[in-house]
Amino acid sequence: MNIFIYENFFANSSFFFLFLSMISYWVQIAFHVQKWNIGRIAMVCANFCLLSLLILRWKESGHFPLSNLYESLIFLSWSVSTFHFLLENAEKRFFVGALTSPTALFINAFATFRLPLEMQQSSPLVPALQSNWLMMHVTVMILSYSALICGSLLSIAFLIVTKNVQFDLNVEKSGKKEKTLFSSFFDIPFIFSFTELRKKETQIERKNGELASPEGYAFSSDSQKNTLQNNADSLFASSTESFIAEEQKRANTIPNETQMQMKKQFAENLDNLSYRILGIGFPLLTIGILSGAVWANEAWGSYWSWDPKETWAFATWLVFAIYLHLRISKGWQGKKPAILATVGFVTVWICFLGVNLLGEGLHSYGFLKDSV
Repeated sequence: MNIFIYENFFANSSFFFLFLSMISYWVQIAFHVQKWNIGRIAMVCANFCLLSLLILRWKESGHFPLSNLYESLIFLSWSVSTFHFLLENAEKRFFVGALTSPTALFINAFATFRLPLEMQQSSPLVPALQSNWLMMHVTVMILSYSALICGSLLSIAFLIVTKNVQFDLNVEKSGKKEKTLFSSFFDIPFIFSFTELRKKETQIERKNGELASPEGYAFSSDSQKNTLQNNADSLFASSTESFIAEEQKRANTIPNETQMQMKKQFAENLDNLSYRILGIGFPLLTIGILSGAVWANEAWGSYWSWDPKETWAFATWLVFAIYLHLRISKGWQGKKPAILATVGFVTVWICFLGVNLLGEGLHSYGFLKDSV
């Protein structure tokens, strides 16, 4: 009974901290707050609560807590929060938390509030699951799912950021160009243009003085003198207005160029992070499928039976194998591999959740055997 109370406490606490982390990261992005660690601290607390919940269920049931869908979802939520720390840099990559925290939260919320209470209770392992391969196979598979989900989310974010914009990620950065963008207001041409304007102003003032001086020239009438004075004033006004208009136009252009450069850099970070985390998830998926084949041979006498779960796992593996092949061998970057990773995001969820909710097969016993 005490264990149940503690489990309920850690489950509710993990939901609270994940929600707090999500709100914190979204506020941090909305208001461009660089140094704000509330989201990261909340994610650490959520990760600890999820791990404590899994350990308590392990102690209660006497076996590794991956025997039903609820425990698998909790483990997936913990895995996503763990990969969050690998992706995030507190100074430059806090935007990762805006993707990982809601993902972990929604997985946690689905497990806690959507699944029936009888599915959330610990139960003895069915005979087929009573094997040492349970920890090896299922753990590695869920870790691979979490890595692939995080990487695919970064690819989706890349597509959103670069919507209707053509980025050439293969172009090398030019430090000189970046320096020009950020220092255009203080460069020599800008200062020189002010000098030229001042010279014009001085010349016109001097000419005005000569016009006003009785020793310079004898005007035939006051009207002629006023006309020349007005012409000189209009010349100075027009030159000043044209200069101001030109500089305003230039000032408006430079921030746009700077924003585009920053947007490109942000897109490059998303693309690189996605590639790296998917590079971790794919080997884990490969190891998980191979270990599952060995376990299947021990349990059912066959390495591969084209079970719906096995079929979709192979489809997921194939999608990300093509993704990595195109990036490594063909040098693809940007939108094309991001689209392929988005397809992989769908296949991962069908493999992990869709097959268990909608399909029937050899892998259904551990998740929705008694479900609706």
